[in-house]
Amino acid sequence: MVLTLAGCDTTSPENTEHSVPQARELVDLRDRILTYTAGFGPDGPYPYTPPGDSRREELARGVGHLLDGDAARAERVLTPLGLGVTRLTDTDSGRRYDEIAALRPNGEAARWGRLYLTADSDVRWNVQVPHPVSDRDTEELGVRLLEDTPSGSLVVAGAHRRAGRTDAADVAHREDSAFHTIVVELQKRGVPGLQLHGFAESSDRPYEAVVSGGSAQSTTGEASALADRLESEGLRVCRGWSARCPLEGTTNVQGRSAERRHAAFLHVELAPDARDDGRDADETEEALGDLLRTWSQD
Repeated sequence: MVLTLAGCDTTSPENTEHSVPQARELVDLRDRILTYTAGFGPDGPYPYTPPGDSRREELARGVGHLLDGDAARAERVLTPLGLGVTRLTDTDSGRRYDEIAALRPNGEAARWGRLYLTADSDVRWNVQVPHPVSDRDTEELGVRLLEDTPSGSLVVAGAHRRAGRTDAADVAHREDSAFHTIVVELQKRGVPGLQLHGFAESSDRPYEAVVSGGSAQSTTGEASALADRLESEGLRVCRGWSARCPLEGTTNVQGRSAERRHAAFLHVELAPDARDDGRDADETEEALGDLLRTWSQD
């Protein structure tokens, strides 16, 4: 269900330091996001191409304005890129979110991804889903964490990781993506990030989870606490800072950017059972939610 709501502000956003999006919608947030990602695949009528340098610069400006509370300026910058800003109210929880998404579902910007920011408090954490559909169920886990934990934000890539030429759509390893541009703007403001990945089970990966700091080889209290919590629920965890783990994310470009900016960043790889509908997945979600709640209180 989508119902457009008319704005009724008595002050003009042009004359205020902070402003809210003019577009308002009442939505089922989970359905809105998962409907967007449902059609992702390696092949399709609209191949992925990354935005050029000037477009990424404008995107960064627009996202920055929204993060700083000025939706009016964000809209003016983002609209020429084919992006809109909408204040969403979730029908299930009543929580409000600001969304940056393409204005046209088949436009080029639709394949750049989306950003969701809590509108009911300061943004204190960020969940990143760089490989929706390709890393099955990571997009759904990201949505659940956004819905169930206050004070957060969600960045979702806009294409399957194999949708572009060579590795053009593998945004976890590309700095020329809208995804990376958005994440960097959050890092500049000190927002800690949790990036979700999935891996297939195999004999050389006898784990349900691999937890690491990406390119940072040292540990943090949050990383250690997350690994401890997962293990306490019976999940096998490989700790990237104290063992040689597969899929540690050492070449992840968002992790490298976070290290340069001294922003907290955790890279979490999950086996299928830890991200689907079973008990392990429930325990994983609870553990990740505890991490985000810790960040919310910092």
